[in-house]
Amino acid sequence: MSLLIRHARILTLAQPKNDANPEGGVRPRRGAAMRELGVIARGDVLVAEGKVAAVGTELVAPPDTEVIEADGRVLMPGFVDCHTHACWAGDSLDEWTQLLNGVSSAEILKRGGGIHATVRAVRAATRKQLAASLRSRLDLMLRAGTTTVEVKSGYGLTIEEELKMLHAIQRVKLEWPGTVVLTALLGHAIEGDPAVYTRMVVREMLPVVWHEFPGIAIDASCDEGAWSLEACQRLFERARKHGLPLRVQADQFGSTGMVQEAVTMFARSVDGLESATKADLLTLAASNTFGVMTPATGFHQGGRYARAGAFVDSGGLLALASNYNPHTAPTYSMPLVIALAVRTSGLTPAEAIVACTVNAAAVLGLTDRGTIEFGQRADLILLRHRDERLLAQEFGGNPVDCVVSGGQRVG
Repeated sequence: MSLLIRHARILTLAQPKNDANPEGGVRPRRGAAMRELGVIARGDVLVAEGKVAAVGTELVAPPDTEVIEADGRVLMPGFVDCHTHACWAGDSLDEWTQLLNGVSSAEILKRGGGIHATVRAVRAATRKQLAASLRSRLDLMLRAGTTTVEVKSGYGLTIEEELKMLHAIQRVKLEWPGTVVLTALLGHAIEGDPAVYTRMVVREMLPVVWHEFPGIAIDASCDEGAWSLEACQRLFERARKHGLPLRVQADQFGSTGMVQEAVTMFARSVDGLESATKADLLTLAASNTFGVMTPATGFHQGGRYARAGAFVDSGGLLALASNYNPHTAPTYSMPLVIALAVRTSGLTPAEAIVACTVNAAAVLGLTDRGTIEFGQRADLILLRHRDERLLAQEFGGNPVDCVVSGGQRVG
């Protein structure tokens, strides 16, 4: 059945053909283009067979078409959350309570808390239990307008447990009405001797994962208390030999040198960047590697935010994500991420919207969504707002009235 959304303020995010974009079509945005939302002040969108069939004014609805009257409200692409750890077991309430009482994160880790507690909970859970908890979280995300979600492994640490996580994510991917993109976060925490453990991951775990999940992106965390620069290099060099996409989380607590390495290795993205130097950000901005920034992490952990506005002004490819996880960013709300990014990181509302739609899709290698144009996948959200700037001004609620995923009304 077809679907027609009438009389909406449409943020198409489409770019016209011009000297800078001679072929038109979907591509990530930089600089001033991040402030161009392709607004149709009052128009219609027709959806058929899961895709956008037409965009215009006063479109004629085919027989048996469901019609949604927008009455001037904002219609925009669904949010793409390109960095999450949404598959986990247990909770972090004891850890959080200790932090509120002045116990440091380092001390909590020494006591076996933090990520180590989550690792134990994941190992105790079955694949079915992990899949069920992930599905519940994804349903919450969908109702808040997120139609495409990247989900990482990383809490297993052994070959068997990492595969259990990835298979749980894969199971949900096949059932959920939105889109799930798997990432193998193989370089996360460390168990035992760092040299022995990282060597096992590179030589044993990585080959098993790429054989089981061909083409999967490989991720690592390069920072204090995580993997060293040298260990990440070894992991990525081997992954590159097999054509696997690379992503890395770096520079949350200090500059590690990972930005330059990621650019050299043509990584898809460097995520985090709260403590990246100006030189690091300029290097990243001059490349085709995305900077993925997660302001909800700063909100929950000490008020340290990446300089997203300066990065955009330098011509960088920017995406925003939730970093949804139980420890450092316990939120699934992309509207909250937008509100935080505008308040804390120097972005305009338009830049933040582009960063969590078309640019975030590009991080995941997806060019069939993030804009509202003929032939694009029909992932759409209808807001209760008539002005998209309210996405940034308001915070704490759900601004989404209606969600369409793959052409189907799901919320």
